[in-house]
Amino acid sequence: MENEEYEYWLSGPIPNVPNLLQPAAHALLQSERELKKYTADFPKELLWAKTAGRASVGFHMNHVTGVLDRMITYAKGESLTEEQFQLLKKEGAFDMNKEVTHLQEQFSAKVAEALAYFQTIPESTLTEKRTVGRKKLPSTVMGLLFHAAEHSQRHIGQLLVTVSVLQSKIS
Repeated sequence: MENEEYEYWLSGPIPNVPNLLQPAAHALLQSERELKKYTADFPKELLWAKTAGRASVGFHMNHVTGVLDRMITYAKGESLTEEQFQLLKKEGAFDMNKEVTHLQEQFSAKVAEALAYFQTIPESTLTEKRTVGRKKLPSTVMGLLFHAAEHSQRHIGQLLVTVSVLQSKIS
């Protein structure tokens, strides 16, 4: 049972997720919670603003969703589709038609998809070899899923700083 007083990793196991994927599931759920928290009431007009030459909040929100999508694809042993390549190219594109809530919902949907996928993975397959990208760089099912989780956490940290700096400028 989720208790917002604690981080997810202190809230017990996620039902039906293999034990070895619990840390990745917890990190993704924590990322989702923090993304919503840090972007609650975030002004749409600042979504694509950059500060100190760093990525915009909109980029971070698109990127965490995109990386999770791509890592799931690779973990399944599949190649990226043309649509995924097009989305990758557009992750940082200035788009004033995007709503903050839409970007929040996109990430939440991708986290739900990831957790549903985690529930289908037998632990015995987590060390199976997988490749990444056109260069077919080596990884494993577990390596890809952990990377998706830690990468999300890293970008949420960057998002928090960017949100804080941008909001301090309008306060």
